Amino acid sequence: MRVGFTFREFIEQHRKDNNLLEIDRPVSPVFEAPRMAYSNRRCILFKDCFGGKKAVMNVMNSREALAMALGVPQEGITAKLTGTSYGSGTTKVVDDSPMFEDKSKACLSRLPVMKHFKKDGGAYITAGIVVSKYKDQMNASIHRLMVVNDTTLAARLVPPRHTYVMHKEAAKHNEPLQVGIVIGVDPVTVFAASTRVPEGMEWRYASALKGEPLELVTLDNGVEVPHGEIVLEGEIDPVEKVKEGPFVDITGSYDHIRPEPVIHLKGMATRKDPIYHGIMPGGNEHKLLMGVPYEPLIYKAVGGVTKVKNVVLTEGGCCYLHAIVQIEKQTEGDGKNAIMAAFAAHTSLKHVVVVDTDIDIFDPADVEYAIATRTKADRDVMVISHVRGSSLDPVCEDNITSKMGIDATKPLKANDKFERAKI
Repeated sequence: MRVGFTFREFIEQHRKDNNLLEIDRPVSPVFEAPRMAYSNRRCILFKDCFGGKKAVMNVMNSREALAMALGVPQEGITAKLTGTSYGSGTTKVVDDSPMFEDKSKACLSRLPVMKHFKKDGGAYITAGIVVSKYKDQMNASIHRLMVVNDTTLAARLVPPRHTYVMHKEAAKHNEPLQVGIVIGVDPVTVFAASTRVPEGMEWRYASALKGEPLELVTLDNGVEVPHGEIVLEGEIDPVEKVKEGPFVDITGSYDHIRPEPVIHLKGMATRKDPIYHGIMPGGNEHKLLMGVPYEPLIYKAVGGVTKVKNVVLTEGGCCYLHAIVQIEKQTEGDGKNAIMAAFAAHTSLKHVVVVDTDIDIFDPADVEYAIATRTKADRDVMVISHVRGSSLDPVCEDNITSKMGIDATKPLKANDKFERAKI
């Protein structure tokens, strides 16, 4: 299977697979386009969004799409990610890029930046990879970016992640943090930028996943970015902050308003006919990009205590709070050990179900069958009280919650009661 689609090639592949919905009529980026994307499972291309501008949403909003981007079957995603070294790829700096076809001063009103929900604090750039550089440090990650005016954005910087740390370090010296924000990037590079890798390894990880060098171009401020449809050049102010939010996060509920740093934009470059990429807040693409990178971490952790076969963070659990772990039991007690390892690997996990190899972890009904027929509550259910959870979970209080693990595996000395009939 192919790896290394460009952004436009990936959209074209959706078209070939009959998974692209194309909208020719004029559509507003304020509520209308997001509403259509939220209610549709297909990749959706708006050909006239905000005065003839093109925009696309739901680019990677299913595990099938992610598998297509990575060049593996759906059940092979975790193995692909687990088997890829973060630092084994390479980069190549080139002199030019298709996104330099139209250069101008920054003007966000030229782009179909979307306002998604009625209580949103403003229009938000949601698929922009923020590439920051300070001295010998570099980071690439996706941050939600609220439009303040044509040349100013408010950036949600989460402590203690790398962009936040770099901004704090620059601010100590009263220096702005130089950034490039690239929109409309190939899906594998977007995924790599969404993954928490060792500091500065995002581009090498993208290259390793692709199996080829990742090309970068240098902006006027010295920041190196990958090819895309649109790039914004600017700097994060060392002092100035504005109120950012509300914004809908992966649980579909609102994150609250905070004072956040501002990005002052200077330059802007695009392709002649750019396609703006928007990620729907709380939609499947948002959930997958946030959650799937944790699956190999859980896989490796569980592999340290028993023979693990596969891991999935489920859609119903926002691809973040619920995990299904498939193991091949070696000894009794492996199920509970797997539960504890999973919680340790991803501290935001809330519920974990451990199943045998005959259970399809991608089928919620099959997982429920395992719970129904193989779990004895007083023996197989673990409840852990007063532990750190996720700030995204509405039920958490000061990030403290309770967690539950369910061992839905058969006893090793399984008798005929557990045999599943076959035709």
